[in-house]
Amino acid sequence: MEEKVRESNFIHNIIDKDLENQKYGDKVYTRFPPEPNGYLHIGHAKSICLNFSTAAKYGGKCNLRYDDTNPVKEDVEYIDSIEADVRWLGFTWDERLWASNYFDTMYEAAVELIKQGKAYICDLTAEEIKEYRGTLTEPGKESPYRNRSIEENLAMFEDMKAGKYADGEKVLRAKIDMASPNINMRDPIIYRVAHATHHNTGDKWCIYPMYDFAHPIEDAIEGITHSICTLEFEDHRPLYDWVLENVGWWPAPPQQIEFARLNLTNTVMSKRYLKALVEDGVVDGWDDPRMPTIAGIRRRGYTPEAVRDFCERIGVAKANSTVDIGLLEHCVREDLKEKVESRNVVVNPIKVVITNYPEGQIEMLPTENNGNNEELGSREIPFGREIYVDGDDFMEEPVKKYFRLFPGNEVRLKAAYFITCNEVIKNEDGSIKELHCTYDPETKSGSGFTGRKVKGTIHFVEATTAVPIKIRQFDYLMVDGGEDGKMVANPDSLHEIDAFAEPLVADAKVGERFQFFRHGYYTPDSKLYSEDNKVFNEIVNLKSSWKPEK
Repeated sequence: MEEKVRESNFIHNIIDKDLENQKYGDKVYTRFPPEPNGYLHIGHAKSICLNFSTAAKYGGKCNLRYDDTNPVKEDVEYIDSIEADVRWLGFTWDERLWASNYFDTMYEAAVELIKQGKAYICDLTAEEIKEYRGTLTEPGKESPYRNRSIEENLAMFEDMKAGKYADGEKVLRAKIDMASPNINMRDPIIYRVAHATHHNTGDKWCIYPMYDFAHPIEDAIEGITHSICTLEFEDHRPLYDWVLENVGWWPAPPQQIEFARLNLTNTVMSKRYLKALVEDGVVDGWDDPRMPTIAGIRRRGYTPEAVRDFCERIGVAKANSTVDIGLLEHCVREDLKEKVESRNVVVNPIKVVITNYPEGQIEMLPTENNGNNEELGSREIPFGREIYVDGDDFMEEPVKKYFRLFPGNEVRLKAAYFITCNEVIKNEDGSIKELHCTYDPETKSGSGFTGRKVKGTIHFVEATTAVPIKIRQFDYLMVDGGEDGKMVANPDSLHEIDAFAEPLVADAKVGERFQFFRHGYYTPDSKLYSEDNKVFNEIVNLKSSWKPEK
């Protein structure tokens, strides 16, 4: 299912002008080019939505292309996860492509640069190359190998391809300008030796192109018109353009356009850091519901509609900024509030015995499935002499303005009756064993009773039919680490709580979502949930700290 972008942005303004000037005719081709070296995160979702929605808006196409130029870091597991994420977000690629399919063309492009005297083989070590590069305020100095002859460079490049050199022994560098104010243009490396088996090309190659050299060539081969990427590549754009211009094989080369990447409060989106969290056992995998990965938020129960809505609301900007994660949570609430059915679940349960209710009697009471959407209809819940209520719904010594259950107070049980707390029964250790209450049969919900009003309404679960479940509540995975401003892993980010649920919860299926009345939105955990282990993840609670701008 594709969605068009409703609002324009500076990227679409550029495209509109290109279409007006017929720069690429009527074509608008984009691509989403992940490197398969980790799981995608919510920041990638912004790029996915932008690239696919832009193509859809202009009736163009968007390819999924794997930038698999580094054989050491890539894994089929990541490829499978990327495709699942794109599909889950609601998008379909026009072609699934691999950068490695173009290795022959990239090699020939490198040869073309050597023949033009614009690339050379360098013997400096990685440390020496860094030392020669200079600084932001000082120009670099030329490699002593910079002026090798074209013939020597061609022969040595062929020897690199033939496997005659060890890793790091030789590199191919573009010959541009060691005094350029842009360090990326100071004779960047465009090929390196890497004796590693590639997932797609096997052992055909022992030299691999660098990303900055490969990326523009990939775009050009595929006929991409607008190469949309994040802002950290802005300083790399001159090199992107230099490669295309100097190889010179494409009369209408693509143009790179940068936008601000997504930064979220309480969130780290470095693949390296996220991978460390997985490997160190801080989380139980890339799809841990606390992780900002798309797999993680999918397992947590977020909806693709909410993520797309979030990406549209934050817009597309040229300057970096940080977005309050509360906005993402708000989008999830907004999407779910009219979609999902409600269920009664009590946590930290307290047993209530209704002493004047007939023993052995169970009655079924109708209640609405969703107070915001009548179309979701109603269900029946059991009610009897013994029920459970939330631990937070009783105070033996109530604080001011506490209107729920306490000795001598009357409350309304939603969809049932008014009850009054008469006695607190305790265990030997002083803990509460049960509450003894009475009910007023005249106050049945839906009966039209108007005799008196109560200020407190609470919910309940009938005791003999209660389903034991476990709910997992999440705090932010990352928190402020202190003076240095860096975030650190939150050791208190997961809470597992035993609870009782109404009988219908026993029929829940993985993928379904519910509002646990007065608590939040929950979904069965896709990994842990079973008939004998009913584990539910908190998708998002009902209270929002985020406020829309006025």
